[in-house]
Amino acid sequence: MSGLDELEMPSADRPTVLVTLTGTDRPGLTSAVLSTLATRGLEVIDAEQVVLRGRLILGVLLSAPRDHKSLKEELKALEPVLDVDISVKKGIGDNEPRRKGRSQVTVIGHPLSAAGLAAIAGRIADTGANIDRISRMARYPVTAMEIAVSGADPEALRTVLALEGVRQKLDVAVQAGGLYRRAKRLIVMDVDSTLIQGEVIEMLAGHAGRLEEVARVTEQAMRGELEFAESLHHRVAQLEGLPESALDDVYQAIQLAPGARTLVRTLKRLGYQFAIVSGGFSQITDKLAADLGIDYAAANQLEIVDGKLTGRVVGDIVDRAGKAVALRRFAEKSGTPLSQTVAIGDGANDLDMLAAAGLGVAFNAKPVVREAADTHLSVPYLDTILYLLGISREEVEAADADNPA
Repeated sequence: MSGLDELEMPSADRPTVLVTLTGTDRPGLTSAVLSTLATRGLEVIDAEQVVLRGRLILGVLLSAPRDHKSLKEELKALEPVLDVDISVKKGIGDNEPRRKGRSQVTVIGHPLSAAGLAAIAGRIADTGANIDRISRMARYPVTAMEIAVSGADPEALRTVLALEGVRQKLDVAVQAGGLYRRAKRLIVMDVDSTLIQGEVIEMLAGHAGRLEEVARVTEQAMRGELEFAESLHHRVAQLEGLPESALDDVYQAIQLAPGARTLVRTLKRLGYQFAIVSGGFSQITDKLAADLGIDYAAANQLEIVDGKLTGRVVGDIVDRAGKAVALRRFAEKSGTPLSQTVAIGDGANDLDMLAAAGLGVAFNAKPVVREAADTHLSVPYLDTILYLLGISREEVEAADADNPA
């Protein structure tokens, strides 16, 4: 063993001192306190600082000085000079290690009420877990908070908080904490009503004058009331005779989900890979993949003869099972363990894909999907996925400012 492995952990019973400063934030406060501490050759064991609405809270844990009383007097003398409050307390040892069962809880509200956050904190306490840290991930267009929790099984915590989230009308995601949460991942998204707004087949049906019939069958399939392959064949048959040019017209009319480009752009910068898997049509998804810089795509292929749709599809059907197969295939191609994949979808035919992924996210989904997924989002912004991955809006905006499109 060498390097860090050779170092011994500091004694847990050594004397320490905690210095806490609160006051109106301005440049130089932290420096002034640390400069005073620096004259005594003390070891910094831990430090944390936060600023809320211009109010600074600074905590520094140090090895205890021999002359604790004179250090306290010296720091107290800074209070009127800096216009702050400073507390100095003796104690023993470092912070207690976080208990086993680490989780990251993401709470998203539009808005996030104090009552809602209090209810989530209350349910965490009911499980016997401890809140170690709370930090804001976003202020607009939604408010998102990340809560580091220890001392509870993530699966048990997910069950409790999912129910409370429904009661409080909040989106609550619970993920196991630890190193692998920060690993590079493969994101696999459904297309219709997830990556894009609306359903492509209904847009095509509108051109064919068969929208009402196709929309009715689509809704049955998404609720899980109709087997997908059967519904697909029935709906595609309504498109027989439609000119191929209608595909170009539909593609030009497609609207991405709000935040879709931000999601892809941000995670591509971080080395993530993307795939889209659709029960729709490759004539559309291939163009979407090229437009957004998406790495992999799988979808059904419409048969076209003499410039017209025949009302049939060719090749294997990308249905509920096919989506999960595609996710596994893309994970293998990208060298990503399934545990590090994220699947996002809204319909019943996404269920197998959501179950196969390391994290399955139901996005504005049907009830059957919300109940089965690891977590769900009910806000219309696709880039809220970033907050589940520990990326804040502030970081996204800073990256965009440094690298404008």
